[in-house]
Amino acid sequence: MILKSLRKASALALAFVAASVLGLPAAAPEKAQFVGSYKWKRADHKLGGFSGIELSSDGKSFTAISDQAGIVSGTLHRDNGRISDVVTEQKGHLRDERGRKLRGKYSDAEGLAVRSDGRIFVSFEHQHRVWAYLTLKAAAWLPRPRQFKALQPNSGLEALAIDPKDRLYAIPERSGKLTRPFPVWRYAKGKWTQPFALRREGGFLPVGADFDTEGNLYLLERAFTGFGFKSRVRRFFLDDDAVTAEETLLETAILQHDNLEGLSVWKDADGDIRLTMISDDNFNDFQRTEFVEYRVTRR
Repeated sequence: MILKSLRKASALALAFVAASVLGLPAAAPEKAQFVGSYKWKRADHKLGGFSGIELSSDGKSFTAISDQAGIVSGTLHRDNGRISDVVTEQKGHLRDERGRKLRGKYSDAEGLAVRSDGRIFVSFEHQHRVWAYLTLKAAAWLPRPRQFKALQPNSGLEALAIDPKDRLYAIPERSGKLTRPFPVWRYAKGKWTQPFALRREGGFLPVGADFDTEGNLYLLERAFTGFGFKSRVRRFFLDDDAVTAEETLLETAILQHDNLEGLSVWKDADGDIRLTMISDDNFNDFQRTEFVEYRVTRR
């Protein structure tokens, strides 16, 4: 969730420039091609503030979390490869380790990852932490290193991802300095380590992440300009504990899409990588919840 103080300041600006900007092309050459977007009406989900999403390997089913501790799952229907309908199947509320519904600022869920055995991991801001859910009846704490406790308020662990080896990764929204790379923490064998960091540039901040089946890391980033949001997706090639190369797959123009915060990576029936993203409407009538999809071109 972006700072609440930005909401009122941005709402009028969004309304003022939206009509003239929404149709602009992407701001940079892309290796990802736009497939389509789908506006998910609030009446259909009765939540909002979506900050994380995970899709099944075939792209047909999804789980999403809201930054007020809501969790919803359902099915995506497509016509000619584009999302044409979203069917909500289950909806619930994230709970603490004692089974109580999360309330207030400690309910600010931001990152979502689902392991191959179905276990759900969620990262939270304000009390920076990662919880695991074997079922949604109660949470289990993961170790909380001192580095998590030192994260900036409202800028904590925004992105979670699980690699093909079922190792969990967490990335904060801010690194502490404009020139400091974003640290990437990895949870494996019961402890957190920091194997590498990701280069920071261009005013973009991490909000979502995922891995493909080859072990490449995809990072969704957001930049807020004062008039609206820009989004970027970078792909990082890894050699276990090191980044060997990176490339920018997508960079959008201001207001081309809404406030994209969640990212899921999967392969379609043609074997192409798909990037499925969901936007956080900040519970603001000037914004919208949308699913946005791009196809990564093979070269």
